[in-house]
Amino acid sequence: MRVPAETIPAPPFPRPALWANVAMLRMDQQKGRPVLIEFFDLARPASVRSVRYLQAWHERYEEAGLRVVGVHWPGYEISRGYKTVGAAIKRLGLTFPVLIDDEGAYRDEFEAPGWPSRYLFDGKSWLVDYEHGEGGWRATEELVLELLGLEAEPLAPLRPVDGDDALLVMPTPDQEGPWSGSYTAGEVWATVQPPPDRPGSLVVNGETVAVEHPGAQLLLAHEVSTAGELTLEPGDGTTVLGVSFAPGLAPSAADDG
Repeated sequence: MRVPAETIPAPPFPRPALWANVAMLRMDQQKGRPVLIEFFDLARPASVRSVRYLQAWHERYEEAGLRVVGVHWPGYEISRGYKTVGAAIKRLGLTFPVLIDDEGAYRDEFEAPGWPSRYLFDGKSWLVDYEHGEGGWRATEELVLELLGLEAEPLAPLRPVDGDDALLVMPTPDQEGPWSGSYTAGEVWATVQPPPDRPGSLVVNGETVAVEHPGAQLLLAHEVSTAGELTLEPGDGTTVLGVSFAPGLAPSAADDG
């Protein structure tokens, strides 16, 4: 969402603070370049899907001047701590700077309502746009191109359902705990925690799936939105904190494409 010009300045990064992929950043040293900040939690499926765009923009526009900054603000105990976040960052191949905001102090400066929450600042550190929740990637990138003075086509959607003109089917609401039941979705995810001393496991619709790390784990994926049945059983010592459903393409839209 666009905001009035020169009304909201970028809050300074906290000091001291823990960072991944960089020793430290200061907001006052970012003058002259646009800064894109996204609050995420790598235990939340929506964040795992969204950070793919942050990484793509970092790779595509860093040399042109864009500063991408992730702020890892945990919503679960399992996603707290430098070691846990660092391992997730490495596993997902993220190379942009990440501020570890375990206590949510920097989040409070923005009053970010949830995950993901994205904020784009111009070269004078004024807020120009924000997005709460998944989506809006093309609009954000078009503004990045404008701020950088570049003429280029935004990235193609990284998933078919991410396109602005994608016809989607509303998925089943997210559920707490190791939920089983009927659902409608394009993808089914779980937020999981394995035992502290060994890999864990889940039995998903009769098939055993390894759980090697805490966080978001994809359980089922369909080409289009599908009405299905989920049977989920945690293995010994494995905890399931919640089950999440992502929208899928409407079958008719997929056929037309």
